[in-house]
Amino acid sequence: MNYKMIVLDLDDTLLKKDGTISKSTKEMLQKSQKNGVKVVLASGRPTFGMERIAKELKLYLNGGYIVSYNGAKIIDCVTGQELYSANLTNEQIHRLFDMSRQAGAEIQTYMGDFIIASAPNPYTDIEKEITGMDIVVPDDFKKYVSGDVVKAIVLQSPEKLKEIEEEWKPLVKDQMYMTISKPFFLEFMNKEVDKSKSIERLAVQLGISMGQVIAIGDSYNDLSMIKAAGLGVAMENAVDCVKKAADYITVDNEHDGVARVIEKFVFNGEHSPTMA
Repeated sequence: MNYKMIVLDLDDTLLKKDGTISKSTKEMLQKSQKNGVKVVLASGRPTFGMERIAKELKLYLNGGYIVSYNGAKIIDCVTGQELYSANLTNEQIHRLFDMSRQAGAEIQTYMGDFIIASAPNPYTDIEKEITGMDIVVPDDFKKYVSGDVVKAIVLQSPEKLKEIEEEWKPLVKDQMYMTISKPFFLEFMNKEVDKSKSIERLAVQLGISMGQVIAIGDSYNDLSMIKAAGLGVAMENAVDCVKKAADYITVDNEHDGVARVIEKFVFNGEHSPTMA
């Protein structure tokens, strides 16, 4: 297969634990772009928290794209144009706030370049560290968040959050898209949003078939794109359901897992995935 698009999750996939990109991975991605392969960053992160990485990989010079907020926005890095956007309604974010209060969890959303949190908590602090965005904690969350939002995240310990996810499935149903990105992040978006749907939208616009797409990830919110891509790749450090769904398992994010996939399938032209 002649692959024409590489879609990359960021945390625990493209990025090492210290938040950097290895030299080998960076070189492979640069080489791919020079050979006409589109590089797409697809993350649950806000757009603001992805721009530095896009610049580091020179996506702004080579026709790359950002798929942020788990697919709620698609950004053309060259023009800065927003190609797609889908929001949660104000009614939905207020409902999620009420549900999180009842469940003993916190909630956060985004307005401009700020994280808006229901209360100070260690999980929002992690988001600030990851994205570089400042935190606002209003006295009245519902009054402060008075319009539609791109995404909301409910925050609790991993064990409690899995319980909340199961309890809320019949309540959320098909009204919103719900997924766990990190063990302590339960994310909510417009029901038309997930990574695979936005990648398919972008691929159609670029005249690329999903069979020509490589998608690489590690967590629950990567599952749909790994299933949809022509070559779905799980990191060795991925959760079990992602590994099970993948066509190929590469080594972990600390040992150039992304670079090895590109070298093997883009430049060596292998077609039949075998496990690493």
